Amino acid sequence: MSTIVVSAPTYSHVLEPVRLGSLELRNRVIMVPMGTEMGDHDGHLTDREIAYYAERSAGAGLVCTGINAVTDDYEVINAGLGRVDTDAATPGLRKLAEAFHARGGAVSVQLTAGLGRNINTIDPERLPISASDNTHWLDPHVRCRALETEEIQVIVQRFREAAARCAEAGIDAIDIHGHTGYLIDQFMSPVWNRRTDSYGGSVENRCRFAAEIIAAVKEGAPGLPVSFRLSVDHRFEGGRTPAESLEIAKVLEAAGLDLLMIDEGSYEAMDYVFPPYYLGDNCMMGSVKMFKDALTIPVLGCGNLTPERAEEAIANGEMDFAGIGRALIADPEWALKLARGRRADIRPCIRCNQLCVGNAFVGQPLGCAVNPTVGMERERVLTPAENPRRVAIIGAGPAGLEAARVAALRGHTVDVYERSQQLGGVLWPAATPEFKKELRSMIFWWERQLKDLPVTVHLGTEITADSPELDAADVVIAAIGADPVVPPIPGLDGPNVVEVVDAHLGAELGHRIVVCGGGLSGADFALEAAQDGHDVTVIEMADGIAPDLLMINRITLLRDLAEAGVSLLTGHKVVNVDAAGVSVDGPDGPVHIAADSVISAFGVRPGAAVVGALTARGAIAIGDCVKPAKVGDAINAGFEAAFAL
Repeated sequence: MSTIVVSAPTYSHVLEPVRLGSLELRNRVIMVPMGTEMGDHDGHLTDREIAYYAERSAGAGLVCTGINAVTDDYEVINAGLGRVDTDAATPGLRKLAEAFHARGGAVSVQLTAGLGRNINTIDPERLPISASDNTHWLDPHVRCRALETEEIQVIVQRFREAAARCAEAGIDAIDIHGHTGYLIDQFMSPVWNRRTDSYGGSVENRCRFAAEIIAAVKEGAPGLPVSFRLSVDHRFEGGRTPAESLEIAKVLEAAGLDLLMIDEGSYEAMDYVFPPYYLGDNCMMGSVKMFKDALTIPVLGCGNLTPERAEEAIANGEMDFAGIGRALIADPEWALKLARGRRADIRPCIRCNQLCVGNAFVGQPLGCAVNPTVGMERERVLTPAENPRRVAIIGAGPAGLEAARVAALRGHTVDVYERSQQLGGVLWPAATPEFKKELRSMIFWWERQLKDLPVTVHLGTEITADSPELDAADVVIAAIGADPVVPPIPGLDGPNVVEVVDAHLGAELGHRIVVCGGGLSGADFALEAAQDGHDVTVIEMADGIAPDLLMINRITLLRDLAEAGVSLLTGHKVVNVDAAGVSVDGPDGPVHIAADSVISAFGVRPGAAVVGALTARGAIAIGDCVKPAKVGDAINAGFEAAFAL
């Protein structure tokens, strides 16, 4: 009998060396621009930021920086935002280029004309600027000031000067920030451009500002490839469509552009700017081939791209470059691991937006829920411990698994004790929906990493402060998670009531479901159940569903809940559960909601008694057993505890 051998994917097209203009790249992976908030107060590169970018040179043929302002002539540049508007930026740019060239990598700097109507800070002394007198996106009572023709020419000149600084410093390429409704995009889009001069009206006129910027950048940095990031679908009523964007792309190509980066979204459709896990894999690939077929310059596709879809799209001629963003934050060796046949070792990006986008929104340096070394590439190097010890970790949830991985990499011998028969702790039930499959992949990733390390996992093992298994340990880390909150509601112990974790794990449920608790756990389960065909109602005492969820993610969640037909009853308190359903009290008085199954999703709290007994004997408590939080907080806590040993 012959044996059929199935070869592993090679990703040969993604990993193929390629030329972009005058630039030779080691592969077709481009890290798309994302802000870091790691610069100094004046917006110049710091050693910390340079180390972060350079670390990703192994995972991409070209790494693009976040936005850098070229001028503050007409708009406030927020403190800390990147800027290349004076010669003071050149030393940092030179250090950035040198860091990449020492590793054989290439780096591109993204330049922006400004935010226009999207600007976060409204200066009372200067109105926000835009293509026309548009309302400010955040405050419709504020009207922007339309730029004068002479002012447009000043901004174009500033691009020429900024590009020259980049070239002088040894930067390899330049990207122009033209997407998601920022200033350049405001000029290109009829929804925001109502000008009657040479910068408004026809497609050519609306693109004149962008075309002049492309020409100015090429004059300032002759020979450097120039890319342009374009939102081909604004994803809101009245916004630009792919067909309209294609005409714009042709004008940009004629202006001398070398690469078009295609994405989607706008401030009116913010979730597409930073697509959360609800949007799934490859969520911006719908129009890419249309642009590839119509243009002669290369195009880049992005948006939760998987390695498999990237390989397929390049091989089939749908696109030329794979744009990878948050996945390269999560694992800077993304492409390197593909090249070495280690696809399963790529640390998954769980698309939570918690510490990357979430941090940027509040002006904090970039972090990562699954990669605690982000922004600390120099400080958090896992070197061997001076005194290797025996470490006992109680709990195989995210905090415990990360602590085990880091402790073992540092040379400690680790035993992990988990009372259930499955790794992952609360992640396992939380990751059952298809839209959270990357979270589930994280569990498998830890499992694979621990197999090759001095870690012994003991499943089905309940540990208390008196357990003899702890006697031989030099260090005990308690990562036992949290317990569900069970409020004193009559009937909550009835046979038709299912705790949300058990519901996720496949408990038998009736067709009509009432979810008591509209936090993230309850809302995600409601969405999963509705997508499976159940009739679902969510009861929440607060005024909103999942109020602690990052705004970007919440946009998609609420839209998906509405599309799935989930009824949301906010501002209502559960007062009783009976065999026929749930009684609630709200602003209009009591209501009874019929249900076949009732889901208890009132949140969690630390197991104080167990944690107290363990810490009394010297255990280090981390994660939800200290304070229930998000998965990224637990993973980072696990890393920090083990790194400190």
